[in-house]
Amino acid sequence: MSPDVAVVGSGPNGLVAAVLLARAGRRVLLLEAADRFGGGLRSGELTLPGRVHDLGATVMAMTLASPAFRELRLQGVEFAHPPVAAAHPFDDRPAVLVHRGARRTAEGLGRDAGAWLATAGATARAGLPLVELLLKPLGPWTVPPSTFARAARFGTMAALPATTFARRAFSTVEGRAVIAGMAAHSVLDLRSPITAGYGLLLASLAHLVGWPLVRGGSQVLADALVAELRSLGGEAVTGHRVHRLAELDAPAIVLDVTPRQLMSMADLPGGYLRRLRRFRHGPGVFKLDWALDGPVPWRDPAVAGAGTVHLGGTLEEIVLSEAETAAGRHSPRPYVLLVQPYAADPTRGGHTLWAYCHVPHGSDVDMTDAVESQIERYAPGFRDRVLARHAMGPAALEAANPNLVGGDISGGLASLGQFVRRPVWSPAPWRTPLPGVFLCSSSTPPGPGAHGMGGWQAARLALRP
Repeated sequence: MSPDVAVVGSGPNGLVAAVLLARAGRRVLLLEAADRFGGGLRSGELTLPGRVHDLGATVMAMTLASPAFRELRLQGVEFAHPPVAAAHPFDDRPAVLVHRGARRTAEGLGRDAGAWLATAGATARAGLPLVELLLKPLGPWTVPPSTFARAARFGTMAALPATTFARRAFSTVEGRAVIAGMAAHSVLDLRSPITAGYGLLLASLAHLVGWPLVRGGSQVLADALVAELRSLGGEAVTGHRVHRLAELDAPAIVLDVTPRQLMSMADLPGGYLRRLRRFRHGPGVFKLDWALDGPVPWRDPAVAGAGTVHLGGTLEEIVLSEAETAAGRHSPRPYVLLVQPYAADPTRGGHTLWAYCHVPHGSDVDMTDAVESQIERYAPGFRDRVLARHAMGPAALEAANPNLVGGDISGGLASLGQFVRRPVWSPAPWRTPLPGVFLCSSSTPPGPGAHGMGGWQAARLALRP
């Protein structure tokens, strides 16, 4: 029997769309080109046998906060919280620790305690209704009217460049640096508008839902979604690459692919095609995984309890690193986003480590030494702990997951111009001009993150009569 809906691609957005459509009674066929489901949610033994590494997403704050995942209420997935959500070490002073509690975090910021509570703390106090509004930038909303007032207050801060916001709101080296480390997740020049918003949202999520990992690896979440789909009568197939939409025999098609892939899969109307061609991808990442013989020997022992560690020093140093990347150059002292899964999840076969730095789009430069030098800077003797390492530059990342064009893990530049215009400006950008064909990847609103909201929006549209 032919399916009602074919879903192409099994990243978090494709998986969410498939499950929601199956729950609505549709016969769903999920097709994945790789040999495993998950896209950015895959895990594997990258270094040594028995060592579980996440190939893509590993910290799941957006997952816990997402309206899509809260609606799904998946069974069999356990989230493991580290003792400390995030840490930001320095050369000459104690690290800033971002705890689940906003007040406890603020206590570590000295003169900037009040500033933290008035910014990241206030955003967290606005609660999940504000997150729902931010993750549904084009609706539909179910938030109370009071949330719109809080959103307006958030918006006055969020619209600013991270540099401007950090210097206006905070007076200490520590306060400014920790916001810069948060904002650098955007993979943007921190002198750009809305980078403060990315930093504030991520910092507030640490207080609101935490920054957990999936116990056993991110693959567990992907596998749970596939199991749910199959329990509802859906079919899920790996190793099946769709080259053209004409291959699919279904009245509705949901695509968890980038605009570039969509353009190769279908004959699109000229106007839409021209707009898609204007879609911009951002910088790439250079990712490293390590198997260690013990924990990272941080100079500040408090960093050992953090699931996520931001390595980059002061605001000025992080801004310089991200500006270099945005200009197409490789920073000799890159901002490094590092995750030590063993701080939260002891089930991954030992002390594994995950990190990346930002690099120009499509870079072929090996950044291993630069990344490890940044770790050594704050953890002397780190290299002596390394049993094995695995590196993936932009080309390798794209080969493993075609949605990572040029190593871009955001599905497209997350700038102000493309915040809503993803991939084109439209009241419903998940709908394509082709009848019954929908786009749901992170190239659609609300953009990057393991939140599944692109899939939620595409499924909602596909279910309309």
